[in-house]
Amino acid sequence: MTLYPAIDLKDGKAVRLTKGLMDSAKIYSDEPWSLVKKFEEMGAEWVHLVDLNGAFAGEPKNLEQIIKIRQNCNVKLELGGGIRDEETIKKMLAIGIDRIILGSIAVKKPEFVKDMASKYPIAVGIDAIDGYVAVEGWGEVSTMKATDLAREFANAGVEAIICTDVGRDGTLSGVNVEFTLDIARASGVSTIASGGVKDESDIQALIATNEIDGVIIGKAYYEGTLDLPKMFKLTN
Repeated sequence: MTLYPAIDLKDGKAVRLTKGLMDSAKIYSDEPWSLVKKFEEMGAEWVHLVDLNGAFAGEPKNLEQIIKIRQNCNVKLELGGGIRDEETIKKMLAIGIDRIILGSIAVKKPEFVKDMASKYPIAVGIDAIDGYVAVEGWGEVSTMKATDLAREFANAGVEAIICTDVGRDGTLSGVNVEFTLDIARASGVSTIASGGVKDESDIQALIATNEIDGVIIGKAYYEGTLDLPKMFKLTN
């Protein structure tokens, strides 16, 4: 089980949202790179970055902070938020991002995502509200079931699928293990759980499935309901 401490970038600051609502943003740091450094010192191998402004704008908007994180930290970085074309993918990889997360574009142009996955390290972000895929920074809900989208990327060469239960995200209400399992089984791809993680029992429940490969940890760390250093010792 790989733990992915998460940092959402908004206006150059590290924040967390509740249920994906931008006006719910709570600021946790004015220096996001220092948080990433702290995660590295705890034992993180990966850090999950989301450019929130980019997700809504359709192009990266927190580049200065992303570059600063890369220059100051040695962990692997995965980045999502507003990455919609090959030129941007190449630009992000060139500044040292290790894996690119494609979300909204995976719904609208799945063939493009498969093509990118054949060339670059790509993860597909599947965000769902009541089982249906949410797009455009979770501002819209599509008519596609999350499991159908996951099935679309079976054998497509993507490195991972990151599945988020938007209704639980940032709520500390517990991770949706069944939803994550449904995605993992539909795709056959390495699957990372996201949304609602509260405490050690969530991590233990995911480990117990033997089918889920990772979990994104956000507010549980920031609000102190999860002992992250202890979790790294448990999973490393």
